Amino acid sequence: MKLTNKSTIGEIVADDFRTAAVFTKYHIDFCCKGYRTIEEVCKKRDIDEAILIEYILDAKGSTVNQSFDYKTWPVDVIADYLTKTHHRYINEKAPIILQYLNKLSGVQGAIHPELHEIHTIFSKSYLDLKAHLKREEMVVFPFIIKMKNAQNNGNYLDTPPFLSIENPIATLKEDHEIESKRFRRIAALTNNYTPPIESCNTYKVAFAMLEEFEKDLRKHIHLENNILFPKAIELEKTFEKAL
Repeated sequence: MKLTNKSTIGEIVADDFRTAAVFTKYHIDFCCKGYRTIEEVCKKRDIDEAILIEYILDAKGSTVNQSFDYKTWPVDVIADYLTKTHHRYINEKAPIILQYLNKLSGVQGAIHPELHEIHTIFSKSYLDLKAHLKREEMVVFPFIIKMKNAQNNGNYLDTPPFLSIENPIATLKEDHEIESKRFRRIAALTNNYTPPIESCNTYKVAFAMLEEFEKDLRKHIHLENNILFPKAIELEKTFEKAL
């Protein structure tokens, strides 16, 4: 659809669910008051139309580049990419999804009791993921970067407190399996993220964002389990051989 200041909020979100995050940021109700135009909400909330439209267009154009050959990247670059891309995605999107799920379970929970379980599972997932990301960013990734720097500079590598990178990696992979099971359950509860017929925009956006979240998490786990972690383990072994 062509975006103008006469476009209604509901139409914009229905056309591309990713724009819902923009309206949520500005506390604009795209569900019950989705009939309002950009012009109307901007006047009421004293928002610059051009800026809001720019944010909407950015959201509509946000895509993840699928052409990268991650296997050719050095471990420090992969770790940095994961932090700036996938970790940031979780921290930005999960709170918004929780807002929608909280609203849905409160309004629609009596008719669709599965919403309560979905909300509970996702809440636990986000809580655990925050701790998981912290372990990666504070412990595992810094050591991986330290190993890469030592290799580049020909320096000696001290034994870490966890003895071997394989130990924290094993724990992280267990976390990944738990999250995979959780999202298999969410997919089942949502009928593969298919909202009920005649459901409101909030319902549709929540399910669409959950599906996108799972896809991003699946790629995130793939990059770590199948590319970064094996590379890090092999890198560590080069220092053992040098002793």
